[in-house]
Amino acid sequence: MELSKYKKKIPANIYAKLEPRIKTLRPAQHKAIDAGIFQDKNLLICTPTASGKTLVAELAIMNAIFHDKGKCVYIVPLRALASEKFEFFKKMHEFKTALSSGDIDSDDSYLEKYDLIITTSEKFDSLIRHKARWLSKVKVVIIDEIHLLNDSSRGPTLEIIITILKQELSKMQLIGLSATIGNPKDLARWLDAELILDNWRPVKLHKGVFLDNEIEFY
Repeated sequence: MELSKYKKKIPANIYAKLEPRIKTLRPAQHKAIDAGIFQDKNLLICTPTASGKTLVAELAIMNAIFHDKGKCVYIVPLRALASEKFEFFKKMHEFKTALSSGDIDSDDSYLEKYDLIITTSEKFDSLIRHKARWLSKVKVVIIDEIHLLNDSSRGPTLEIIITILKQELSKMQLIGLSATIGNPKDLARWLDAELILDNWRPVKLHKGVFLDNEIEFY
């Protein structure tokens, strides 16, 4: 879908940032716009790898920061992924972005001056427990790899984070991202989120069986 066809549905200042680098919207992206991402709707995006989920997160983040709605938190499972997302947002945007994935015995009060905070679930859990003063200003929370709710080690922490946020931040917009969720409808219901499902991927996936140095596709 051409970006220009969604010009009326995208806030002007956000469209101006997108137009120089994006000409077409992928299915998950225009479905997110139609589902109300700019109206602060909670969304659960369940689409294949490289299908454009990061841009969906960007749209929600830009909408909050550009329109003075509050701070944004981007939660990832691994410190390496946190660093990767930090570098991406620093390169692509001018708003103040911070990386917080280290010491879990600190409230990192310096984060109060940042618009976007990239962090891990364990670190964010610590920030909540230390009652960081800036948490009340959070408007958008992105949870990458949200299917890890089902993970025996990381799942409980992530579930506690979401539960607390839902209780404490009544006006928060939650965006969950995942390539694989076994029960997406149930999860979307628990998150009170609109479910975005799509099978589009940039490179067609072929399935087959490798046996005796030969692959038989089916």
